[in-house]
Amino acid sequence: MTVLRTIFAGLLATCALAPVPASAQFYMRSHDFSGEPVRGDEPGIGVDLPGATDAELQAGMVWNLRAALNIAALQCQFEPTLLTVPNYNMVMLDHAAELKSTYATLTKYFQRTNKTPKAAQTALDQFGTRVYGSFSTSAAQLGFCQVTSSIGRDAIFHPRGSLHIIARQRLRELRNSLVPYGEQRFPRGSGFDRYVLTPRLDAQCWNRKGDWNAGKCGSNVQWIMR
Repeated sequence: MTVLRTIFAGLLATCALAPVPASAQFYMRSHDFSGEPVRGDEPGIGVDLPGATDAELQAGMVWNLRAALNIAALQCQFEPTLLTVPNYNMVMLDHAAELKSTYATLTKYFQRTNKTPKAAQTALDQFGTRVYGSFSTSAAQLGFCQVTSSIGRDAIFHPRGSLHIIARQRLRELRNSLVPYGEQRFPRGSGFDRYVLTPRLDAQCWNRKGDWNAGKCGSNVQWIMR
């Protein structure tokens, strides 16, 4: 075997063994949630920002994206291969400057649209709460977790300062993932669709921090009949 072939074989082996997020953790074929790019003021995309400039709409989209990745880091740990926690941590590190300027833009928006500093701060706090609450889901958790995993992975490979581009391109997909869908590979009535892979909720398998004890209880997913 030549030196070039040896190096190439080694690279292939390394790629094969490297931990990568699976593309179908829950279904044989997951639903396609993709959607059109957005401006930020479309119905159902995020919390309304009346009278917002283009820059302020962009900041709103970025903050929606950040909130979704944060929620995914908290709610999707039952499937470690999604990498939602390390993805979120890397996004916060790599895109810290853009997130800081995003928050500053939103702060100025609420200062501009409210009469007093206290009212502006209250409105900003309420905005953040509503954004986070808008991504709360249980029935669609599996699809949401897969989509946020994919978006988080893309974000850490995009240049710093480009979160607004990802938000514009994928925020519609993110919102679509909040609608529950099941198995797409097999049509309803085939028999397979009667079963779904869901997270386990065994109380004795969760520690006080809300983390799943895999060593004690194994996998945190199970097949159940609908």
